[in-house]
Amino acid sequence: MSSMRFLLLGSVAIVSLGGCSLPVNMPGNQTPNSQAQNPTSAPAPAPPPILQSSGDPNFVVNVVQKVGSAVVRIDSARTITSPAPDEFGDPFFRRFFGEELQPRQRVERGSGSGFIISANGQILTNSHVVNGADTVTVRLKDGRTFDGRVIGEDPVTDVAVVTIDTQNLPTIALGNSDVVQPGEAVIAIGNPLGLDNTVTSGIISATGRSGSAIGASDKRVDYIQTDAAINPGNSGGPLLNVRGEVIAMNTAIIRGAQGLGFAIPINTAQRIAQELIANGKVDHPYLGIQMATLTPEIRERISKLGINLATDKGVLLIAVIARSPAANAGLREGDVIQSINNQPVTDVEQVQKLVENSRIGIPLQIQVQRDGRNLQVAVRPAPLPVQRES
Repeated sequence: MSSMRFLLLGSVAIVSLGGCSLPVNMPGNQTPNSQAQNPTSAPAPAPPPILQSSGDPNFVVNVVQKVGSAVVRIDSARTITSPAPDEFGDPFFRRFFGEELQPRQRVERGSGSGFIISANGQILTNSHVVNGADTVTVRLKDGRTFDGRVIGEDPVTDVAVVTIDTQNLPTIALGNSDVVQPGEAVIAIGNPLGLDNTVTSGIISATGRSGSAIGASDKRVDYIQTDAAINPGNSGGPLLNVRGEVIAMNTAIIRGAQGLGFAIPINTAQRIAQELIANGKVDHPYLGIQMATLTPEIRERISKLGINLATDKGVLLIAVIARSPAANAGLREGDVIQSINNQPVTDVEQVQKLVENSRIGIPLQIQVQRDGRNLQVAVRPAPLPVQRES
């Protein structure tokens, strides 16, 4: 179990009513003889990696001037009702406190970022920025403010689409997150800690970080990791490449760490956004299992309980939810998944990806090992029951 604390980047206040390296070119007039005459000459130092990627020392300025006006601030508010404590139900207390015993309300306010993806007012942001909001306000860089309407949100990937009633807005081009590589220069724009239109830069530190790897096992996203400084309030803001294209949406950090920020790849965010715009929601395939990658340590712990597994590799089912598709199909605790649709699996992340890429209602052929026997079980995924964040 990871001890890391995954921190979503929506800023919340509670009020009392919440690249590639380029080779260093040698001077054009240098000849082999001149090298021999000066054998101790050191090669020219390579430019910093960020400048290597862009080829332009002012590329950050150029990107900000190009797309900065399409980054917005999103403020949200929701009313939280707290019931009176149970002990105040006693008639003795009601006699003295009267109306004060009624449920109390408070307003939770949050702030995040977003970016405009269509000139007619569609804005991409994080689900946790607008989750459960009674009111949403969008502020443009030019100072104009608009009432926002949430078209749809998907807590499973933490993507939401908000719209405002206006036209001819500046937009940001979307890039291709499938081709980004560690070391590429990136720029983050957002509103951290209430400081609007803040720009930071850095590089892509890694790609394909699973939710479970960073302490967000409830999210079905392979994150892009960056060392560009992001903080609460950056949630929903764009992570841009040197051409000013969005390659990811800034989402989270690990509390107490430095240079460890995480963003949702734009290909994922765009796919979810299209479904939200079309249907107002996204249905994710669901089996109803809790699982763990079978490691030597886990196998040893299980053997101490008197359970002997006949395999060293696979994904162990720790629990099967009652009346779930997995339970209805006959999967059991202690089964070890070996393959899904003839694709071998050796860790939890592989199973999650195959399930996420499956289709609701279309059976998955799951091969498991049970009591030394190989069994084939057909499991028909159902829509994931989604609980909204509280």
